[in-house]
Amino acid sequence: MSASPRARIAVLISGRGSNMRALLDACNHGTLPAEISLVVSNRADAEGLQAAREAGIETACIAHADYPSREAFDAALVHRLQQVDPDLVALAGFMRILTPVFITPFAGRLLNIHPSLLPKYPGLHTHQRAIDAGDSEAGSTVHFVTPELDGGPPVLQARVPIRADDTADSLAQRVLEMEHAIYPLAALWFLQGRLTLDKQGALFDGQTIPANGLQYRPPSVTGDAAAGGLG
Repeated sequence: MSASPRARIAVLISGRGSNMRALLDACNHGTLPAEISLVVSNRADAEGLQAAREAGIETACIAHADYPSREAFDAALVHRLQQVDPDLVALAGFMRILTPVFITPFAGRLLNIHPSLLPKYPGLHTHQRAIDAGDSEAGSTVHFVTPELDGGPPVLQARVPIRADDTADSLAQRVLEMEHAIYPLAALWFLQGRLTLDKQGALFDGQTIPANGLQYRPPSVTGDAAAGGLG
């Protein structure tokens, strides 16, 4: 199966947008046959907005401080995204808790990437928490978005070992490299129709995905960029 070359992705960011750039690179290189139709940030100073503009992508800033409630802000986001009718909405470092007002209209086509091996360490400061807990590994998870914070069904994880001399910053850098590999891959699977969400959870090729997601095996280990099996 192949993704339609006209598939439209909308990306939400709050900062530098490095995962947005990874998705854009995949689109430009042809490994993700889609286009980023819109990049939205809740912060006017987000570095990723400028990067998107330089790439010729339509951008918008919708400042959460301009709205009286989360629901009002989310309604404004929905209105703006519906103008480009995205096939996929990708959260890429979007630092806002979304309400059902936003999630419901895009249910089943809303992905997020989180810098931990969910269900471990939802929320912030994930790398320091993993180090403080004495964990032997850390990583990142792509998951479907549901109203529960970082609680939607995981679809794909990448793992890195935690070294004895790691700091939160050094660990974050290695995890980020894995994020840039797995987010475009998960987006591709979704646009190909291989990755779906139903009432039972996340499915890959019609099979239920394990509770912690498929496990990514880097090309240097396997010779290809495939994920591990469903089990």
